[in-house]
Amino acid sequence: TLCAARKMTKRDVFLEKDQMMTLLMFLPTWDGKVPQPAILKPKPLWTGKQLFTLIIPGNVNMIRTHATHPDDEDSGPYKWISPGDTKVMVEHGDLIMGILCKKTLGASAGSLLHIIFLELGHEICGQFYGNIQTVVNNWLLLEGHSIGIGDTIADPQTYYDIQETIRKAKEDVIEVIQKAHNDELEPTPGNTLRQTFENQVNRILNDARDKTGGSAKKSLTEYNNLKAMVVAGSKGSNINISQVIACVGQQNVEGKRIPFGFRKRTLPHFIKDDYGPESRGFVENSYLAGLTPSEFFFHAMGGREGLIDTAVKTAETGYIQRRLIKAMESVMVNYDGTVRNSVGQLIQLRYGEDGLSAEMVEFQSLPTIKLSNSAFLKKFRFDPSNERYLRRIFSEDVTRDLMTSGEVISELDAEWEQLSRDRDALRQIFPTGENKVVLPCNLQRMIWNVQKIFHINKRAPTDLSPVRVVQGVRDLLEKCVVVKGEDKLSKQANMNATLLFQCLVRSTLCTKRVAEEYRLSSEAFEWLIGEIETRFQQAQAQP
Repeated sequence: TLCAARKMTKRDVFLEKDQMMTLLMFLPTWDGKVPQPAILKPKPLWTGKQLFTLIIPGNVNMIRTHATHPDDEDSGPYKWISPGDTKVMVEHGDLIMGILCKKTLGASAGSLLHIIFLELGHEICGQFYGNIQTVVNNWLLLEGHSIGIGDTIADPQTYYDIQETIRKAKEDVIEVIQKAHNDELEPTPGNTLRQTFENQVNRILNDARDKTGGSAKKSLTEYNNLKAMVVAGSKGSNINISQVIACVGQQNVEGKRIPFGFRKRTLPHFIKDDYGPESRGFVENSYLAGLTPSEFFFHAMGGREGLIDTAVKTAETGYIQRRLIKAMESVMVNYDGTVRNSVGQLIQLRYGEDGLSAEMVEFQSLPTIKLSNSAFLKKFRFDPSNERYLRRIFSEDVTRDLMTSGEVISELDAEWEQLSRDRDALRQIFPTGENKVVLPCNLQRMIWNVQKIFHINKRAPTDLSPVRVVQGVRDLLEKCVVVKGEDKLSKQANMNATLLFQCLVRSTLCTKRVAEEYRLSSEAFEWLIGEIETRFQQAQAQP
């Protein structure tokens, strides 16, 4: 399915009317309306992305990248348009751009599956997956995908490059052996001379394998079926490609090159005391070219270790898991919110110290930690004295209130001081400047959802007063309680559990950003506040 989903969402995939109709019949949630085709003349054609859009349920928003997305496209001229179609954007349930792959469809944090599970619930999410498989696999039946020897053959220039790389590596190894013979090899710190020699040889041979693999992968075209499966993430990896086409590489037993099993040699095929690459398990042929007898034996020795290792590991981890389960089978969240075992011993005051269940939390970034003082001031400090600026952002009534009211300035100053205190506290909590935290209610996505639901025009002035924002956020955070109770211990425990969430909400929903960046209307803001409260309550670990 992954391989087909990647193929189907590429830019040059078009469906004719009969194909489109056939595939729509496989979609149980289809509403009976065929969308407008992307191309009308000379005959109507729909794109693969249009078909996929029909599978996506509800108001879903997502921005991610394809597996092959180059990092230098994240800023600069290509920030909003991706030449290779590697930036995936789903807006309001429409797949606008991007090729899907394991990163966006797989079981990873922030994938389409994850977002639909959190936003629309488990039933719709399961249905969505079923629909993808039905429709996309039926499309693949029309399109076809097969893999053969032709996919493993590279061009002559590539083979020449591979041979050169391996020849060069062998020469380097001979050089190291010569150095060792002439006593010119310096042992690296903490290693004996023999270890140093082995490490150097291993490094040279592994580099050779990676380099040949790189040239092999580059030589494959966009239409190569092996590459298609690796890029989509459905099967295989870059190492598999390089072993099939370029060279199988060094075989290891117990993490070292193949040891001497006979007298001072690995196999009777070699002379004694040979420390070169070939006699110690370096396989220079590819699977396509085929292995020599000695290479085959070495490969079997390395493979045998892998098989035994797998069998032993399964038993060991299984037994470890069983002991862990037995030790902790009675631990649960009780009705008072504490975590206790069967005899009532207290293990945690709140599940995971913050009382949140792990299904409902996501990675989010705290915006204030990394900013310099000037950038922080520019992004978060609201200036109520600049009338032209106010008129550009707010409607007449709000501007008039801001200009005449006295409480505005005190409220905004209090907010700014609180943001500064939050920033100092966060910098103490995360001294490395790490700004990724795991918290419920993905605020950025919720704001995006709100903008779509209420059709927010980011250029129009807003009727939302900054004072209402400050009060709304304050009331919201007073309601988001994990540890109830008025005594000092409960209050302290609650502060510990909710501090990061409070900092995130205050910095994301500060007056300046709500007014300038998001342009939320009063109605949208009230809905957002209510939604955050509901989601936070849903994220509590249930007894």
